Amino acid sequence: MTDWHDAGPVLLQGGRVVDPEQGIDGVHDVLLAEGRIVALGPDLETPEGVSVVDCRGKVVVPGLIDVHVHLREPGGEHKETIATGARAAAAGGFTAVCAMPNTDPVIDSPATVGFVAAAGKAAGASRVYPVGAISVGQRGEQLTEIGELVKAGAVAITDDGRPVMDSGLMRRALEYSQSFDIPVADHPEDLGLSGKGAMNEGVVSARLGIQGKPNASEDVHILRDLLVAELTGGHIHLQHVSTRHGVRAIRDAKARGVRVTAEASPHHLLLTDEEVEGYRTEAKMNPPLRTEEDRLEVVAGFLDGTLDTLATDHAPHHYDEKEQAFDDAPFGVVGLETSVGLMLTHFVHEGRMDLATLVDRMSRAPARAFRLPGGDLKVGGPADVTVLDLEAEWEVDPSAFLSRSRNTPFAGWSLRGRPIRTIVGGRTVWALGDH
Repeated sequence: MTDWHDAGPVLLQGGRVVDPEQGIDGVHDVLLAEGRIVALGPDLETPEGVSVVDCRGKVVVPGLIDVHVHLREPGGEHKETIATGARAAAAGGFTAVCAMPNTDPVIDSPATVGFVAAAGKAAGASRVYPVGAISVGQRGEQLTEIGELVKAGAVAITDDGRPVMDSGLMRRALEYSQSFDIPVADHPEDLGLSGKGAMNEGVVSARLGIQGKPNASEDVHILRDLLVAELTGGHIHLQHVSTRHGVRAIRDAKARGVRVTAEASPHHLLLTDEEVEGYRTEAKMNPPLRTEEDRLEVVAGFLDGTLDTLATDHAPHHYDEKEQAFDDAPFGVVGLETSVGLMLTHFVHEGRMDLATLVDRMSRAPARAFRLPGGDLKVGGPADVTVLDLEAEWEVDPSAFLSRSRNTPFAGWSLRGRPIRTIVGGRTVWALGDH
């Protein structure tokens, strides 16, 4: 088992430090020791025995956190393992990820939660936080022993991969979760409306002859979750929001004081259902890519904080699975190793969002949503740090991924900006050029 506190003292010297929590955006040094942030300020003294990392011309930010990742283990190790996923996360600049429970067996018991937590520590890369299932076997019938899951290390509960269709079960989950101060995350989809749809229902699906999932299948479920959260006072976390009406409903609910946080995913921010042309399975995901009108509203919601968290929904699949006919291929795309570059290129460099706001959406907001350590660079906090090169130009090459899978719609995209060093507990777990 890896000890994240085994690194000697490290001084990150001369970088532009961006920490939205403390309102910091300027040139500072950051001293890390014994797994903690010891000091932050301009021109710190260099203690004896410290390792100096030259960060001049680079940006130092709180460790990035992804609260929606599928690591596939146990049961899907041909797609990803906890170790490969944790290393891919580190290569993407993430110091922590939350592992979804739709594995085989499902993460619905203290033993399976403990397995994920232990395997994550053994990987020695990004921190891995288990998320437990809402219902036993994710069958939507019987609530799991939420308290026991939390005691074993679960930081949230969700049936992600399957929506919770039973409103009574969702009510009980939102009621019981308050005793443990954890969010209930939900994949918003009304299965009766989405049926066997394989992409967005609309002009493109009609042209391709593919059965579609209408926006209403997501909208109805979002409205249900918001109303039940309002009824119970529980914290609902809505995953991978993709529709314009969904964004507007969440915005209205926040204005009413409903306890809701919500995700935007890079693919829904940047792509539309036109990407499916040619029956490209790399563009098959759930929820599906929507129309340009939906995409623009998701962007607006991400910019104004309605969708307060960026999450990749990293969903690895083996090459052979994605090579099937479109209707038969599984939903999902990988995202851990591309999200930072995509967001820097198409949001920060294009002037849609300042860097501090992006860091907030990828670090502070996810830490707050799931009550996780980190999310800032406060003295005494965990020494989880991401170093960025805003000007590095690179091309997305799936063959170079550390993930075990390659299913990305962004292959060949030219990007500007990327992580170059990921530090967890004061120890560098990935640096560009070392792998």
